[in-house]
Amino acid sequence: MMQHTDPVENGAMIATRDLRHTFKTRRGNVEAVAGVDLRVAAGELFGFLGPNGAGKTTTLRMLATLLPPTAGDATIAGCNLRREAQHVRERIGYVGQRGGTDPAVAGRAELIFQGRMYGMSAAEAKRRAAELIVTLELEECADRRTGTYSGGQRRRLDIGLGLIHRPRVLFLDEPTTGLDPQSRARLWDEVRRLRDGGMTVFLTTHYLEEADALCDRLAIIDHGRIVAEGTPDQLKRQIAGDIVTLGIAGDPQVALDLLGNQPFVRETGTEDGALRLYVDRGETAMPSILRLLDGAGLELRTISLTRPSLDDVFLRQTGRSLREQAA
Repeated sequence: MMQHTDPVENGAMIATRDLRHTFKTRRGNVEAVAGVDLRVAAGELFGFLGPNGAGKTTTLRMLATLLPPTAGDATIAGCNLRREAQHVRERIGYVGQRGGTDPAVAGRAELIFQGRMYGMSAAEAKRRAAELIVTLELEECADRRTGTYSGGQRRRLDIGLGLIHRPRVLFLDEPTTGLDPQSRARLWDEVRRLRDGGMTVFLTTHYLEEADALCDRLAIIDHGRIVAEGTPDQLKRQIAGDIVTLGIAGDPQVALDLLGNQPFVRETGTEDGALRLYVDRGETAMPSILRLLDGAGLELRTISLTRPSLDDVFLRQTGRSLREQAA
């Protein structure tokens, strides 16, 4: 048997080094992933947050051995991605965006077939399928054709297919896209349960609330590059204080020049014609802002005060709002 030359070091279940992938198109080469360096700890629920087309799925497909890297390397569950792809596949589960069930086949049969594909005996595959059906609360639909399943039932079955062989790492690509809020919350509970059981989970998402609620740590990716990384709280703390957003009649630059030099304003920015002020304490800064604008004869149309969010982190790093792009 091949010796694994890349053991799990310092608790890292996933480690990438300058991972890249370039697609060749008629218009030339497009670098979808442009040098990703990551370390994901064993038992961590790690998230990749970014808009569609940012490189999330391409990175995940490389780590799942479905797409060869153009450059760089990775170690997953102690196995080298390039040299030991088969061993990587034995240690991971992968749930793609579209799933892989046959609408004419019952869920239990899908699970058993998947188990057999991984080399289980018929009896073992049946036992494991029955176990997952209970764990994922699929008893009421397990023996129905998957074409009759709700979106939430289908996604839970997809996860079951990824778990059938007891992987050490589970990759989830946009696991809740298209689900209603109740099904999404239920799937979040399933993912947390997997993490609490010691599994390493790597998921991609473009939902800000999902990344904030689920992930122990996350990386924000844009145009194939990681622009920020840390726990959700660490990332939000990078933006000190509160955010006051102003809609000003006329040229916002006049208001920007007026307010940008005030001692209570740490940083300024604009977005779609609105002025954003990063201030120490929003509740005390707002009266001063109103007095300054009134004294300068500037008409205020709108004003709002918010605490920093992951969207503010994304906006600060990229100049764009992820929430608006998703909408």
